[in-house]
Amino acid sequence: MAEEAHALAIDQVVQKALDDANVSESDLSAVAVTIGPGLSLCLRVGVHKARKIAKVFGLPIVGVHHMEAHALVSRLVNKDLDYPFLALLISGGHNLLVLAQNLGEYVQLGTTIDDAIGEAYDKSARWLGLDIQKGGGPALEELALEGDPNSINFTVPMRQHKDCNFSYAGLKTPVRLAIESRNLCTDDIPISSATEEDRQLRANIAASFQRIAVLHLEDRCQRAVEWALKMRPSIKNFGCFRWCCF
Repeated sequence: MAEEAHALAIDQVVQKALDDANVSESDLSAVAVTIGPGLSLCLRVGVHKARKIAKVFGLPIVGVHHMEAHALVSRLVNKDLDYPFLALLISGGHNLLVLAQNLGEYVQLGTTIDDAIGEAYDKSARWLGLDIQKGGGPALEELALEGDPNSINFTVPMRQHKDCNFSYAGLKTPVRLAIESRNLCTDDIPISSATEEDRQLRANIAASFQRIAVLHLEDRCQRAVEWALKMRPSIKNFGCFRWCCF
């Protein structure tokens, strides 16, 4: 689904970028494209587009680190954003906290040690019997609006760990157990066919999960800010970047 969404959007996105810059492909001197790490099915859509343009107009291709591109994209829209700055990168498969000290100079403060938040959202949405055609994250977030975020006492992951790393594997298991202990037949009954009581239980689980998932982000980010300020006291900016399928 993610690959298809990228393929449907790529031509329009590239054309809009050219139009906004008031240039055409023939005015370009090179084609830059993110090559990884990341979801290869999606990345290859961009690579194929870049190769097509480069071949037609005889242009060189510049491979760009996927995470670095997301960390730096804010400087395209905020011309006053200068180094150093702190960036939180979030996707279906990655969580990263990076101190950008200069172009090409980065300190990784935290990373995903097992599952990223996007994976936890997708799995939880599937277990709750949600329609995830447009992504597990949006589906779960929509259902969570109907629930009580304090109804289930999930534990914030890794609060005893004095670092900036992320772990969502330990949050997925309690979600699954909460579903099973309430005898919710989510495998056989999708949310669209659930009773009012059943839907409310699922909404409570979704809201409680989301509260803890975000609290984990907040905990890690607060620690990263403290670390970054010790390393670079002049730092003033912190950006959050979400991409891919989350």
